[in-house]
Amino acid sequence: MTSLRARLFLILVVATGLIWLAATIWIYVGTKRELEHVLDTRLQEAARMVASLVRDDGGAGSAAIAAAPQVASGYQRQLSCQIWSLDGHLVAASSSAPAERLTEVAEGFSNSLVTGEPWRVYAIEDAAKGVRVLVGDRLGLRDRLVQDLVLGLVAPALLILPLFAGLIWLCVGRGLEPLKGIAADLKGRAADDLAPLPARDIDELRPLTDALNGLFGRLDTARRHEREITAFAAHELRTPLAGIRTQAQIAKAADDSAIRLSALDKIIQGVDRTARLASQLLALARLDAGIDRRTCETVAVGPLLRELDRERARDDLAVDIAPELDAFMVKGDPDSLRIALRNLHENACGHSPAGGRVRWTVAGESSIAVEDEGPGIPPDELSLVTQRFYRGRRSGVAGSGLGLAIVEAALARLGCGRVRLDNRGSGGLKATISFPSPQGALA
Repeated sequence: MTSLRARLFLILVVATGLIWLAATIWIYVGTKRELEHVLDTRLQEAARMVASLVRDDGGAGSAAIAAAPQVASGYQRQLSCQIWSLDGHLVAASSSAPAERLTEVAEGFSNSLVTGEPWRVYAIEDAAKGVRVLVGDRLGLRDRLVQDLVLGLVAPALLILPLFAGLIWLCVGRGLEPLKGIAADLKGRAADDLAPLPARDIDELRPLTDALNGLFGRLDTARRHEREITAFAAHELRTPLAGIRTQAQIAKAADDSAIRLSALDKIIQGVDRTARLASQLLALARLDAGIDRRTCETVAVGPLLRELDRERARDDLAVDIAPELDAFMVKGDPDSLRIALRNLHENACGHSPAGGRVRWTVAGESSIAVEDEGPGIPPDELSLVTQRFYRGRRSGVAGSGLGLAIVEAALARLGCGRVRLDNRGSGGLKATISFPSPQGALA
């Protein structure tokens, strides 16, 4: 069933029907029990009245029976009465009484089978008058009386059931109107309209509107990031490509081998810068979109750093990777960890001077750090350099302003906090990553 309204309608109708059925059964059982008690009391009173009207000599039996209570309408002659002498002779009987003795029980209530039909009989014995009075009624008549009472209650309910079902259908439709309002609002929107849905004072709809508004917010943020990346890529790629073209023209036109070699070196540098920028943009786009398949593995940091160091382009730097990092294990998405460490390593190498040193160390039980010997970062910019495309006042340093932003995005995907940046007293920058234990720790 694809209709929510029809589903709710069916559930409510079935639930109401079951409740109604249970109530009917309860009414039937309760009414039957109470009615049997009332009818038993009537049998007892009728028997006592007949016994009191019998003369001491056992006469006046017919008059006594005539005085017994009768039920009118469809239950006429319900009660039957017999007066027996103690020696076993029938003294008198009502016109509706069977010829067979109603019960063999001397006194009290009993159930008996008379002429193939079940009876409920009350017997009272008067030894002084020498008679036994039997008053009974057919159990079939009792059951019919209960059925008629229950039918009188159920018949009106069955008649109004279609009306009740119609009211349920209308009420369910009325209750779903807010959902239709949300659907109409979304249907009438333009593709680029990500404004939050208006708040609705309905507890059941608030989680839905909150979830949709959260989704709209994330989509808007992703769209802004995409626009920023597209605009920045268009701007940043234009400059190195133009430079590469210029240097290629110089190399083609130059007769001097020194000028030609210089132009070719600059072409190589431009290509490297463009390739790194493209790689950073792709990494950032993947992290933003979350399209990479996330896995959870345990990775040793030391071997990963050595693998990343072999990819660096500069040979005029010394890189120290502490042996303790071989035993430092990180549990999480290995691709995100690789992206974070690669960009930190490239940042440290890119800002270190020729002949400088980059050091990777264990900074705590669940932290690692990288130190370089570059110019550092002005204190007022330490909180800004992790923003996308922020370059700051690092004069003479080529870069796109994406490296640390990519590190933060990758760390967020790993479930870590932000990277901590501190200027070293001897010059350079120290970047520290803290992994939440037991995700990152010494083995």
